[in-house]
Amino acid sequence: MNRIARVLVDLSLDREFDYLVPEELAEELKVGSRVMVPFGRRQAHGYIVGFAESSSYPNLKPVRKAIGKKPLVEENVLNLARWMADYYMAPVEQAVRTVLPSAVRDVAARFKEVNVVTPTALARDADAVAALRRKAAMQAKVIDALASGEVPMPQLTERFGASPAAIRALEKKGFVTIGRRVLRRRADAGHEVLPALPLPLMPQQAEALALVKQAIDTRKPPVVLLFGVTGSGKTEIYLQAIDHVLREGKGCIVLVPEISLTPQTVDRFRSRFGDTVAVLHSELSSGERHDEWHRIHEGAARIAIGPRSAVFAPVKNLGLIVVDEEHEYSYKQEEAPRYNARDVAVMRGHRDGCAVLLGSATPSLESHYNVLRGKYALARMPHRVDHRKMPVMRIVDMRQEMEKEGRLNVLSRDLMEGIQSRLDRAEQTILFLNRRGFSTSLVCPTCGTVAKCENCSVSMTYHKQTNRLLCHICGAEQPVPERCPNSECGDPAFKYSGIGTQRVEEVLRKVYPKAKIERMDSDTMTKKDAYRKTLGAFRGGQIDILLGTQMIAKGLDFPGVTLVGVVQADLSLHLPDFRAGERTFQLLTQVAGRAGRGDLVGEVIVQTFTPFHPAIQAARTLDYDGFIDQELEERKELGYPPFGHLVCVTLRGKQEELVKLTGETLVRRLQEQLDKTVRIGGPVPAPLAKARGEFRYQIMLRAALTRQITGAPKRNRARFQVA
Repeated sequence: MNRIARVLVDLSLDREFDYLVPEELAEELKVGSRVMVPFGRRQAHGYIVGFAESSSYPNLKPVRKAIGKKPLVEENVLNLARWMADYYMAPVEQAVRTVLPSAVRDVAARFKEVNVVTPTALARDADAVAALRRKAAMQAKVIDALASGEVPMPQLTERFGASPAAIRALEKKGFVTIGRRVLRRRADAGHEVLPALPLPLMPQQAEALALVKQAIDTRKPPVVLLFGVTGSGKTEIYLQAIDHVLREGKGCIVLVPEISLTPQTVDRFRSRFGDTVAVLHSELSSGERHDEWHRIHEGAARIAIGPRSAVFAPVKNLGLIVVDEEHEYSYKQEEAPRYNARDVAVMRGHRDGCAVLLGSATPSLESHYNVLRGKYALARMPHRVDHRKMPVMRIVDMRQEMEKEGRLNVLSRDLMEGIQSRLDRAEQTILFLNRRGFSTSLVCPTCGTVAKCENCSVSMTYHKQTNRLLCHICGAEQPVPERCPNSECGDPAFKYSGIGTQRVEEVLRKVYPKAKIERMDSDTMTKKDAYRKTLGAFRGGQIDILLGTQMIAKGLDFPGVTLVGVVQADLSLHLPDFRAGERTFQLLTQVAGRAGRGDLVGEVIVQTFTPFHPAIQAARTLDYDGFIDQELEERKELGYPPFGHLVCVTLRGKQEELVKLTGETLVRRLQEQLDKTVRIGGPVPAPLAKARGEFRYQIMLRAALTRQITGAPKRNRARFQVA
């Protein structure tokens, strides 16, 4: 009797379909195998998620064929995707697509094969080569290029100028052989890293490492929170813990919050572990992602490093998952399934039976609370390596600065003097502003009209380099208007309001014309390897002032930096988000941690219009415990995480009244289906009320337990087409 294959068809239908397993495919098909199946009048791709001996459906169709020789999705990762679909209320097909990079899902994706030229024994005969050199200099040059072994033919022709005819002639003479090889595409090809040895540990590091090793060996505790101040040596703990894992024949996943951190992190890991390190992130080419993923899948690479999606890497015999900067919001995906990679890492560790190490200088309230509840173990490192001093933070009240100067300057006098003193002493400065562009808006001084995006409820940002207005939500562009777009006004005196990184860069170049200045944001880091080159130049002292957005705010270690300036500390403070204060405190503390990591004491200058806000004052004194205690009290009163769970349902549509009416209908339906203890708010316009031409309304659900909330929205999702 034929077995039944349960198949998830790649169509976001959120259900499994039954197919017969043909006898000729019985040995080949396994859980996780990718298959082609008949679906209606066409063929569809899908994944086998299980097998059964019988089905409640008659007249089943057979699986048409298997795609690939081995299952793409390991059963443990497939089960993780199912949990993720349930917890984050997403179609299970979407969750399965999420765990596989698009470069791997693409049926047409292939390994790249090239002709490889290999020297024979004759090529090592000095007399034969000397005779060849007298008659055919180019052919002899090819032999010289092969001194270290085989070389791909494209490399011989491009780098050494050898013609294919010359190489073929050498093959006929017996000096070389030409064969086909798979060429592994690597983002770091040609980038050499010097080997490094483990560093001696301070007592606080040794204690932390002992706890992590205990977690790896016994899973008691299963999760360790490594709470270490900036510069305390957390990365060395990661490296030595991973070395312990590798010695036991296991693998590891390392998550980093920003792609910009990946080159520096990868270099440190490659210097310690060599070619067993693989990189997974969206800045790689499709071919590089395909090959790196398969290096991990085949077991050739045992350490996977990357941003949030690397949590699904198919690492064999997983022994440890490291989540660096575990508090970072960039671990949260904004599209369905809206998973948090930190929480998925903890769940994968639980399901795979491996330890999880969460590291941060400013742990999230959720992780801190899990320590208080005894779910996580805590390893605390309160001192910097070699007891280097923490930077001194100064708060500049921009209201007083404006009164003194008679106008609002981009850089305060204190910050400008601080930068100049660093330039005089040949020290380096980092300036942080989490807003790109030249100015945040174009405003008419006569009628107050602001240049807004037609598709989104936000103002357009002016980018001076292209002299264009750009919407940072939908990407729409338009030329700068010659006069006010308000037909009743038409004033040509449009003014720029607010500041972005482009404007700060312009000010810096005017004030410090001899300084070497670079800007790092998503507008400048567009070329491949731009992160590595810019950070390498900064480390080498070729840049005096590095200006950037959040991609420079965390994880970077440059001993020459003695001053960090925060141009506008208030940007994230007044967002309509209950985590705004926590995130501002974390960001300021992380930015401050870039200063004084060498032998010289660092200084941080923070420009703000709200100098007495608790988050800013706590960051100034680096008082994590005091700030967290106050935040926990406020969250407890309101039932916000970590004392409760929130689900935000967003409805989108072209017609605002229809979206609002749908929201009201959904609220009534949820009130009928949910427990009375669940608090329901809305529907109300979302903070971003319109995006990409669609109006947005939100419904907020709050309860003590997640399972009290998720059932009803999932049941109503298809009917209401809720996003």
